[in-house]
Amino acid sequence: MDYFDLSAVEVERKVKGESYLQFISEKSLSVGLYELKAGEQDPQTPHGEEVYYVVRGRATMRVGTEKQDVKRGSIIYVRVGLEHKFNDIKEDLELLVFFAPAHKPF
Repeated sequence: MDYFDLSAVEVERKVKGESYLQFISEKSLSVGLYELKAGEQDPQTPHGEEVYYVVRGRATMRVGTEKQDVKRGSIIYVRVGLEHKFNDIKEDLELLVFFAPAHKPF
């Protein structure tokens, strides 16, 4: 078993000065912590299947032509290859991101 404390992962991401820190990387799954500041543009491009869990913040998520407001506790599933971005980031977003299969950090 591997155990992770979210607050320790947050500190590590900040120390490294990165918006994304992948802390689990296996062949079939990877998990990372992603942060976008209020007003920032999301630079993502389409990739594999993924699930986002909003730890904190508020924004709008666009997947294809669909839009959905998201906030703390929201869970978003994105199918393979669909274009998606967080838009109109009203409060700093912190997201747990689950990729299947594993994804190289962006």
